[in-house]
Amino acid sequence: MASDRTRSIDLNADVGESFGPWPMGADAELIPLVSRVNVACGAHAGDPVTILRTVELAVRHGAAIGAHPGYPDLAGFGRRDLDLSPDELRATLVVQIGAVQAAATVAGTHVVHVKPHGAMYNRAARDAAMAATIAAAVRDVDSALVLVGLAGSESIAAAREIGLAAAEEAFADRRYEPDGSLRSRRLDGALLSPGEAAAQAVSIARDGCVIASDGSRLAVHADTLCIHGDSPGAVDIARAVRAAVEAAGIQVARRNAG
Repeated sequence: MASDRTRSIDLNADVGESFGPWPMGADAELIPLVSRVNVACGAHAGDPVTILRTVELAVRHGAAIGAHPGYPDLAGFGRRDLDLSPDELRATLVVQIGAVQAAATVAGTHVVHVKPHGAMYNRAARDAAMAATIAAAVRDVDSALVLVGLAGSESIAAAREIGLAAAEEAFADRRYEPDGSLRSRRLDGALLSPGEAAAQAVSIARDGCVIASDGSRLAVHADTLCIHGDSPGAVDIARAVRAAVEAAGIQVARRNAG
């Protein structure tokens, strides 16, 4: 039976990942379906025009705005692990977050959360030192920001250790491994279909669990569920997820301090 806490779920999407003349995703269709967006900051994807346009689109649809910083790796879309020093990591985070903050100011709003992207996100989930560097950089930019990280990970622990609000994230559209990590995109079955994503979203939001790649049952607590804007069929996935959770009596709404 669902508890009061699971009667609502925050739904987020990674957006703003077009670059110059190269479009990616369907932000105009996706953003109205979610309660929170993570805007690419120009390092792994995005550019100044895209950042501002995406923030303005989010404002029109009432979605909470977050910065989505990644490794400075356009060619690899931020999904290759870079060996940055702590100072380099801190600097790129500060500048990337600042870019989205500036766009939000111009659009008459503000950034409420930060969610690292790709390889940076995945490494921070297991690397306590890196997680601490990221949490400290976010706090130094604005101590009111919420850090979004993989549920139960080092990222969440690092944020809480320094008094930074954290939102635990799970993924509607990705397969989980038995250890709680996400299945590599290089492996079959890593990306879920709209129907599979809808079922997984309900399982997480209502029951607090997912079925891992080996068939085992994995406990997952989540404040927010992610849909990747660059995934094939992202809009169909978002529609299916939203319809399924609402049919299960779970409201899609902003949660946590963000």
